[in-house]
Amino acid sequence: MKNPLSILFGILCICVFAAHAQQKNLTGYTKESADAEFKLEEKFDANLQSKNIDGWIKHMSARPHHVGSAYGKQNAEFMRDLLKNWGYDASLETYQVLFPTPKVRLLELLSTTKFTAKLEEPALKEDSTSGQKSEQLPVYNCWSPDGDVTAELVFVNYGIPSDYDELAKYGIDVKGKIVIAKYGGSWRGIKPKVAQEHGAIGCIIYSDPEEDGYYQGDVYPKGPYKNSSGAQRGSVMDMPIYAGDPTTPGYASTENAKRIDHTQAESLLKIPVIPISYGDAQPLLASLGGPVAPEKWRGALPITYHIGPSIAKVHLKLQFNWDIKPAYDVIAKMKGSEYPDEWVIRGNHHDGWVNGASDPLSGMAALLEEARSVAELTKTGWKPKRTIIYCGWDAEEPSLMGSTEWVEDHADELQKKTVAYINSDGNGRGFFFAQGSHTLETFMNEVSRDVTDPETGVTVMERRRSVDASNAATTKAKKDILAKKTLALGAMGSGSDYTPFIQHLGIASLNIGYGGENGGGEYHSIYDSYDNFKRFKDPKLEYGVVLAKTAGRATLRLADADVLPFDFKAFQKTVATYLTEVTALIDNLRESTEVENQMLKEKRYVLAADPTKTFVAPAPKEEVPFINFSNLQNAVTKLEKNTATFSDLYAVKPNPNLASLNNLLFQSERKLLGEGLPRRPWYKHTIYAPGFYTGYGVKTLPGVREAIEQRNFVEAQQQIEIVAKTIDAFNQQVEAANKLLMMK
Repeated sequence: MKNPLSILFGILCICVFAAHAQQKNLTGYTKESADAEFKLEEKFDANLQSKNIDGWIKHMSARPHHVGSAYGKQNAEFMRDLLKNWGYDASLETYQVLFPTPKVRLLELLSTTKFTAKLEEPALKEDSTSGQKSEQLPVYNCWSPDGDVTAELVFVNYGIPSDYDELAKYGIDVKGKIVIAKYGGSWRGIKPKVAQEHGAIGCIIYSDPEEDGYYQGDVYPKGPYKNSSGAQRGSVMDMPIYAGDPTTPGYASTENAKRIDHTQAESLLKIPVIPISYGDAQPLLASLGGPVAPEKWRGALPITYHIGPSIAKVHLKLQFNWDIKPAYDVIAKMKGSEYPDEWVIRGNHHDGWVNGASDPLSGMAALLEEARSVAELTKTGWKPKRTIIYCGWDAEEPSLMGSTEWVEDHADELQKKTVAYINSDGNGRGFFFAQGSHTLETFMNEVSRDVTDPETGVTVMERRRSVDASNAATTKAKKDILAKKTLALGAMGSGSDYTPFIQHLGIASLNIGYGGENGGGEYHSIYDSYDNFKRFKDPKLEYGVVLAKTAGRATLRLADADVLPFDFKAFQKTVATYLTEVTALIDNLRESTEVENQMLKEKRYVLAADPTKTFVAPAPKEEVPFINFSNLQNAVTKLEKNTATFSDLYAVKPNPNLASLNNLLFQSERKLLGEGLPRRPWYKHTIYAPGFYTGYGVKTLPGVREAIEQRNFVEAQQQIEIVAKTIDAFNQQVEAANKLLMMK
């Protein structure tokens, strides 16, 4: 028999929790409609079943399903048919996309004892799908050009711009050489891009065991980390230029689309690139001579890391089939009962490099279960006020082609009707994360407040805040995180299917998921399998269910809100922070330039690390001129006043102009589009973009920030004025919303 005091304590806890739940508010809802929404979400949660997510991951990862594969098409048809059976208007939209696959791969070290890289991941008895060699894509980097090059080898650490600055101190030039770089430090496509800019003629990328292998833990199949044969496939398209099919830049790859030759595509590099395992990398790195690598460059292989160049030459030969393949997007619609022309779009991709259980099917299966549970709600008589569209994207892995081609194909209608796009990708055990438009920050705080973490029993918001505090570098930082009762949304760079929505069309977007306790080295390898996922990633599929609960709440709340829950104040505070950062950036650059030039004047040189090299004093840097931020500062100051007024006026009450108000709210993100960023006009958003040299990593106020970083001060001033104009346009949108809110 239970202790009566324990029972009493449990009852009190339930009562306190119930009282707290009754006090919760929902932005965009009256108290009555919020109560109804909470009850609807209880039914939604009750419908969710982890066994469905488990079964769909197992089924769809049973065979390789890359772009153009037979099983990729079968998976698309399988999902379409499920969604149709649940009551959605579901269909496949097909695009014809360029997708190169390898026919020749050769990497060899031409020493007295010749070494030829295996470039192969062996089948394992513990992994039931790893032996499907006839259907698997071999280890390669998609979008590498054909090439046959022989040259000395140089180790360039992560191969990012700062690493080449370090090489210069050693007097080492990569011109005419092949470079070998570690995965990490940036997106993989930046490594050959920077190598090409420095005159290299080939690029090799490997995963060092210090970051992804035995240094981290037991390797697969004993543990989750990368074994000595594992290798990471992946795209090396210069996606910061534009996403999608490189032969149809800015327009859809429909069957009769006019194409440019891929050799002329601005987003494709010119030097051959290949990924290899650390087992294949070790003999190459061991062949290097020259200086010992800086301590921070060294990995965990049992060798002394040298920079090079190598004495023996390396031969790299690659040839590809440059074929057009069909990409099958799954599109499923549930028509809104009150606002059918306002769309809430929810998406995840379904293509993988091989079997793809974790990336992407863990997210795709959660989306399917979410869509099934939403469909179950309609059996109770509920209908969404706004149209909900569930999407399964194909061809994401090569370059976001499925989503980008669909967005480019339907651009006008999407800009007119889409309220928001909600994205997920691979998912696993661990902590909630979210990136997105900062107009949706308050909204996502409410969503994460209302979802419970299955391991700890606290909200996913609180668990996220706790891990952020525990990882903070200082006691003050820990206290600051814990004192703040909300989560900040991360800014969006690139790397998944939200990119064309927010950065090309200006549609408010979110990217959400779970992870952090699902580490390992299966990424883009043949070992991203159901067997691996069930052992190490999310064994009980608890976090698949939690993702469905989180994204499902976001979808339902946007679909049913009386007044759309856009918070301009959160956006204003974020932009003000970005403005402070770029003004500090120019001030710091000015100060550092003055110090460096003074040191040069006084001949306080930093000598080259290699004493055999002739020292040449560097030229003084151009002085940093005055940069006028006043127009942008004024626009942000005005935005602070307008958004404060909006926050005071925002309320859900009878309003004859409700439809107009909602339209103003979801169209607000469009006002942040400019004519396009310098040298990459496909990216039109003036607040968020992937960095020119960071790939997936975001640059905020990208036009301004990158111009300053590249010391292009004329362009920096031009970009400041462009951003000021977009903030002025956003101000006008907020002012118009305020006028409508004042009406009775």
